[in-house]
Amino acid sequence: MANMSPRQLALRNRIEGLIGVAAPFLDVVLGVGERISRIAEPTDHEYYPIRPGGRVALPGEPGYDAEQDLGAPIAEPLEPELSDPLADAAPGGQAE
Repeated sequence: MANMSPRQLALRNRIEGLIGVAAPFLDVVLGVGERISRIAEPTDHEYYPIRPGGRVALPGEPGYDAEQDLGAPIAEPLEPELSDPLADAAPGGQAE
């Protein structure tokens, strides 16, 4: 990375200072918003956990399976798939 000029350093310091001053205010805004949302709807029916409940082995730990960690498990269908009687019919609605 190239060295920054004195003007760039001063601008970066100003921006970092503004972020430092605004951070507590933004934390309060987020906290108030969270409290309001919990009061308005105490139970979030659309929430689902990121990871399954229980102990999950992390990379580097015994029992970790990289193949299993590639994605979310595929859910089994609740009902067996039924064939579509219209799809089996020949074009024009006549059976063969």
